[in-house]
Amino acid sequence: MDRKRGFFLKIISITTVLFLLMIFATTVGSVKVLIRDTVSIIASEIVYIAESIVTRDEVYIGERVSLDNVRKQHIFIVKNIRLPRIVLASLVGAVLALVGTSYQAIFKNPMADPFVMGVSSGAAFGATLGIVLGLNVGVFAMGTTAILAFIGALLTTAIVYNLARVGNKISTTSILLAGIVMSSLLSAGISLMMIFNQDDLSKIVGWTMGSFNAANWDQVALLLVPTLIGLVVLVALSREMNAIVLGEESAQNIGVNVEIVKKIIIVVASLLAAIAVSVSGIIGFVGLMVPHLFRLIVGSNHKKLLPVSVLGGAIFLLICDTIARSALEGMDIPVGIITSIIGGPYFLYLLKKTRKNKLI
Repeated sequence: MDRKRGFFLKIISITTVLFLLMIFATTVGSVKVLIRDTVSIIASEIVYIAESIVTRDEVYIGERVSLDNVRKQHIFIVKNIRLPRIVLASLVGAVLALVGTSYQAIFKNPMADPFVMGVSSGAAFGATLGIVLGLNVGVFAMGTTAILAFIGALLTTAIVYNLARVGNKISTTSILLAGIVMSSLLSAGISLMMIFNQDDLSKIVGWTMGSFNAANWDQVALLLVPTLIGLVVLVALSREMNAIVLGEESAQNIGVNVEIVKKIIIVVASLLAAIAVSVSGIIGFVGLMVPHLFRLIVGSNHKKLLPVSVLGGAIFLLICDTIARSALEGMDIPVGIITSIIGGPYFLYLLKKTRKNKLI
């Protein structure tokens, strides 16, 4: 009982930190917004949504939060620019951490992250193709670049999966090697397109570094539902993940159908990673770092680790994105650069530690 209470308190604490960071992040930027104004704007929106859902405009349940003393420019910036970006960055961070935690479990590899299946390279190839073609088509809040990035990520995942499959079984080593090979081939294809399309070079480089500067509420809605569904599915398989980490033979002995579980996790996690990458571009190291950091807090039980990693990923990427858009005045640094600056040294540390004692 005490353990459950302790875990519940940790969840509450981490969620509170995330909420406070989101409020703080709305005040930061080229235009300074007071915290009290930010709180008033957010509270006004919450009350408005609550009234719309609960009363259906039939009964007025109370006075709206007054925004008379808040500048209209600040209301527009918070509601339409900063909040969508903050929520989207948090969602993408949550997804990348969720996928990284799941991959590290089934691959039993501490350095597995959301891009181990070639998801990032496939998305980058598709996005580069979209930029080069210059088509102007939009479906479900996704432009041509995002659509082709999503398709590229899924196709690459499918190819890697089939290359690694031997009969009805999936070889963990083969899937890692196939992912590396596909990433190399697709990177070569991207380089060729960059050579022959110099005019689009800055757009391609900008996308492959990751950014949320075009975030909007439609993208948030697009990512929110799959994230919630994916979280439910993967948490439901947490017992199986725990068993697989201890050894596939042991997992089979207690009734876990290892191959089926691995397939489900790979498909769900890869779909989530593909959607996240298609709206944000390539953002590395989130799925690598966050699971390890929060494993120190809640342990290796995936029933606890998965939801905590989701919150941790949201916090980590929100901090990185806030730094990216506020570190240099008048300049929006690609968030992938910030995560790489932080994640690169951590990866080297993890590599050194892994050579000394096997993790997971």
